[in-house]
Amino acid sequence: MTDSNWQHQFIEANQIRLHYVTQGEGDLVLLLHGFPEFWYSWRFQIPALARHFKVVVPDLRGYNDSEKPESGYDLDTLSSDIRSLIDQLGYSRAHVVGHDWGGAIAWRFAQKFPNSLDRLALLSAPHPQRFTKDLLSNLDQLRRSWYVLAFQVPTLPEWLIQLNMTAFIQSMFQEQAVRKGAFTQDLIHKYQAALQKPGAIRAAVNHYRQLFLSGHWVRDWMRSPDPISAPTLVLWGDEDSILSPKLMDGIENWITAPFKFKLIPHCGHWIQQEAPQTVNRELIEFLRSPAWA
Repeated sequence: MTDSNWQHQFIEANQIRLHYVTQGEGDLVLLLHGFPEFWYSWRFQIPALARHFKVVVPDLRGYNDSEKPESGYDLDTLSSDIRSLIDQLGYSRAHVVGHDWGGAIAWRFAQKFPNSLDRLALLSAPHPQRFTKDLLSNLDQLRRSWYVLAFQVPTLPEWLIQLNMTAFIQSMFQEQAVRKGAFTQDLIHKYQAALQKPGAIRAAVNHYRQLFLSGHWVRDWMRSPDPISAPTLVLWGDEDSILSPKLMDGIENWITAPFKFKLIPHCGHWIQQEAPQTVNRELIEFLRSPAWA
């Protein structure tokens, strides 16, 4: 799927070079992808949202055509990347939508830069403080996310992924999807090509290593999260095999603004690719409705 209206651009943000795709005009909407994806995972959302907004979809630090520095894969730096991106695009605020790892960055962004955020939408993306807690104390979530702990081992995960690249991409997408038809062989090849770019595997894995290396999780374990002050929408596949919807239990206590949580039926982890029309409808309603202001 390609769209002649998509523009590919590069921009310097937070001292690194980010690649992004953009379409549309108006208020800024940022779409942040997860692991092991790149901007293309939002291909169905870009044209739909661009009818109402300026849509910008970056390759996150370390992914696809964005720069792949040795460091900076902790959530504070990644959320600063997004803050700097907004500034460099000439905006002071944005709506931020994040899936999976992009959602973790969006959560942290909402806490760290509340004045730069209009509305927050999360797709299959637990709050990072809640996720690390459940990962270390909840056997069900540990079973689902075993790879997060496996990625803490130095160099071995990168070697194994490189060695079994096709099988790895296939299992991540097709096997974890409920709506299998969403992932054609051509699409699998696109994700494989993006992850095979020099330095991309190491950078992608380093996002996970930083969860525990930074020491923030020890501090976060002991304290309540900073409240989220932006209107917040959370969408989740009801058959997500990687991240349990139970990770959202009680999350409304951390949000001081209007909040909505919706399960998408017969849908797995790759929510915006498995159920694009439903996700588009929910996002447009959320981002445009005056009732959420």
